[in-house]
Amino acid sequence: MSAKAWAAAGVCLALLGGFAAWFLVGRDTDPTCNGLADDTRVQKSVGHSVHPGMSCAALGEAIIKATAGSQPGHHTKEQAQAMKDVVFALSWAQSQKIELDPALRVPLATALADYAPDVHEMLAGLDSTYVTKAGRDTPPWEAGGTHHLSVPADAFRKTLRAMAEDPQAYALLRMAETRTAAGQLAAVPVDATGSELSLQPTKNARALGILDGIADPATSQNADQARKWHAAVFDRLLTAQADQADPAGRLTATWLQELKNTPEQQRAERLHTQGVDMARTWAQARTMDEPTRQELLTKVENSARNAREEVKH
Repeated sequence: MSAKAWAAAGVCLALLGGFAAWFLVGRDTDPTCNGLADDTRVQKSVGHSVHPGMSCAALGEAIIKATAGSQPGHHTKEQAQAMKDVVFALSWAQSQKIELDPALRVPLATALADYAPDVHEMLAGLDSTYVTKAGRDTPPWEAGGTHHLSVPADAFRKTLRAMAEDPQAYALLRMAETRTAAGQLAAVPVDATGSELSLQPTKNARALGILDGIADPATSQNADQARKWHAAVFDRLLTAQADQADPAGRLTATWLQELKNTPEQQRAERLHTQGVDMARTWAQARTMDEPTRQELLTKVENSARNAREEVKH
């Protein structure tokens, strides 16, 4: 072989060796589980069981255990802080999109669903307390016999969008919001008028509209993948149960039945009208006069549409 041939071969081997080294090192240094197990705040708040190298499934179980209260929806300061630290650790990177490890999507959605009232307020973004207490170093606060948490809207939406890639995770969050929205409607005083009457239904529509927009990336794939995603979401939603012994449970059950009665190919669009559908059922139960009902439903529809568009930008 000539000197030139030997030189060319040497260059090729060097390039191949460099590429192999980059590939192997790149794989070794790429943070597993989105770096959560390596984050010192997460290690401290979630617990000593969190350590580098653990499986993402085990990390998901540890997060659920550390953030769940002894009763659903009731949390200590430490539990709420752990949930806040996890969300911040995921969203702290400058990237606009989180590629969440698939093994973490359902566990994180399960953990967040236990904070449904906080999720509702962060989705709607209308409560000033949740805005002023969203900073990373602002601790959870106590109100109504439990501790609450908040994170900035951009960080929260980015995290939810990553979870929504898994239809089971999205269905968990959607059902939690449905129950919360029904409870908010049922709590409106019977003699409410004006803004007191319209606040909760329009706020619900805004929160649900944000969830609609968050799901858009997961359903903007090819048509077959979108159909499979929606089918999995509806399979989960339509197996949910609602206690019809109270007004909130009846609202939830009515909406679920309406969704079930909707032809399968129309359910995706029907999901986008959830805020209006629940408000309509609620208005009928209150025997609201027709002009008031129509004015209210127009506001609710606008709220949902504007929220969904907002998330796209």
